[in-house]
Amino acid sequence: MMKRLAILAGAGVSLALALAAPAFASTGAEGVDPLIFRLAIFVLAIFVGYYVVWSVTPALHTPLMAVTNAISSVIIVGALIAAVSGSGQEMTSDLWLSKGMGGVAVALAAVNIFGGFLVTRRMLAMYKKKDKPGAPAGKSGGH
Repeated sequence: MMKRLAILAGAGVSLALALAAPAFASTGAEGVDPLIFRLAIFVLAIFVGYYVVWSVTPALHTPLMAVTNAISSVIIVGALIAAVSGSGQEMTSDLWLSKGMGGVAVALAAVNIFGGFLVTRRMLAMYKKKDKPGAPAGKSGGH
């Protein structure tokens, strides 16, 4: 398992370096193409995220879901800002695109938050004690 993870990590770093190599080859570090540089960072972030998520122990999945819901709530604030951007300006195609993408982001983040809370609630329900079928609820017996 560890050997496979090491091979995948090496492949991820190699892929990121291969993507970034043309950006550095032309004029050095001063003339880096921003698109290629951001793409290399994105590929590295994918690999880091993959290893972080899959190395979480099962006992930590519920707190991790709660943090994910918190991150989604921050994302929805940014999406709302994007959706209301450009108030009082002429409605250009770029502004329509910004408002439309902001609206789509709000909808997707809302679905993510709602689904995350449902999953967290279900996971927390697995840790509750189950009532015995014959015992009356709320009675401690004896008195």
